[in-house]
Amino acid sequence: MKITSTASNRVNATVDRSVFYKVAVFLKDEMDFEHVTSVSGVDWYPENRMQAVFHITSYANRVTVEIVVELPRDAPEVDSITPLWGGANWNERETYDMFGIIFKGHPRLERILTAPGTDYFPYRKDFAGGRRV
Repeated sequence: MKITSTASNRVNATVDRSVFYKVAVFLKDEMDFEHVTSVSGVDWYPENRMQAVFHITSYANRVTVEIVVELPRDAPEVDSITPLWGGANWNERETYDMFGIIFKGHPRLERILTAPGTDYFPYRKDFAGGRRV
């Protein structure tokens, strides 16, 4: 884990996806982080990379940590934190539906906003005007 910046009640960090789940377990079990505030994606097209961004809050310590996980565009996969915080469920499903980021170990990773069978991800930057470019 690399701390990229800090501010009052805020920590920003980047975490390698190979250790992300272990960091999440540490935050929950050892640091009293009890709430996933948001999960989202970022598409850095045409740089051939994506990011999964997690905001996790400790109300007891009055701190929110932003964790950015770099993902290759051709295999945007990261471990699901839904088994740790049930509230991440819908956020991960929405991020999957809009960006195509796969959350490994998610109990029900399926589309939530677009129709079943949709073969594109609307928030990817290579999606334009109802079609892929």
